[in-house]
Amino acid sequence: MRRRGLRKQRGQRTAAPATLTPMLPESTRFPEVHGHRGCRGLRPENTVPAFREALRLGVDAVELDVVISADRQVVVSHEPWMSAAICRLPSGAPIRPAEARQHNLYQLPYARIREYDCGRTRHPGFPEQQPAPAAKPLLREVVADLEILTQQLGRPPVKYSIEIKSEPAHEGQFQPPPAELLALVLAELQALQILPRTTLLCFDKRILQLARFEAPTLPLCLLIEDELPLAAHLTALGFTPAVVGPNFRLLTPALAAALATQHIRLVPWTVNEPTDMRAVLALNPWAITTDYPNRLLALR
Repeated sequence: MRRRGLRKQRGQRTAAPATLTPMLPESTRFPEVHGHRGCRGLRPENTVPAFREALRLGVDAVELDVVISADRQVVVSHEPWMSAAICRLPSGAPIRPAEARQHNLYQLPYARIREYDCGRTRHPGFPEQQPAPAAKPLLREVVADLEILTQQLGRPPVKYSIEIKSEPAHEGQFQPPPAELLALVLAELQALQILPRTTLLCFDKRILQLARFEAPTLPLCLLIEDELPLAAHLTALGFTPAVVGPNFRLLTPALAAALATQHIRLVPWTVNEPTDMRAVLALNPWAITTDYPNRLLALR
């Protein structure tokens, strides 16, 4: 995906980066650094090596995606299938792009999922990524590993920014219905005792609407990737979430100000270039999600 600067919303003017700071109250607080899929720019995405490296770099939170296996395990994966770009068959052979969705995680028990490698192939979009053999881990495996590493590093407990992957068109084929999907994830979070340090993210508003009642104290983040007005998204959601996570290219001073007025935390994604990071920093976000936490931490 081509890197671009901040983009305007419909009906809003785009300000040059030099004019962003005066639009909002100045803040001396540096935003939290959230490692996207661990640190996808440096290690294979959504793998234990990526989360470990993110923790060593000093992220405040790790961002990860979860889907469900055939035996109802909570698996860390961006797609509910094996991506041909990064995964290999148990035999070691590459996966043909046209056949990727045939390797459906929702139809595979986790023991079978573990046989695929999703770390030895460098993602074509991230030349600095260091490949390493890795399977798609269970959520509980990631958390257990990071909790131990946190103690070994003597650092504060890490936070978890967990995106539930859900699309209406995928129900029945690639995922369970929203209520079952949410229940499986919440049960795992409760068992792992990390709810107080977790924010739940989703594009699918149905998941967030259910989570509001099933876990009323859990911070919820509405993810946004289109140019519909903020008011339209909030009306469709039916309540004010704790966090809104827009694609950073949708950011404007007006959007940031609107969120601040409603006491909604701003956590844009995925900000990878230092020039974009500086422009986003001018909008005083609560956190920034990045594939390169090392680059963002260098600006702290």
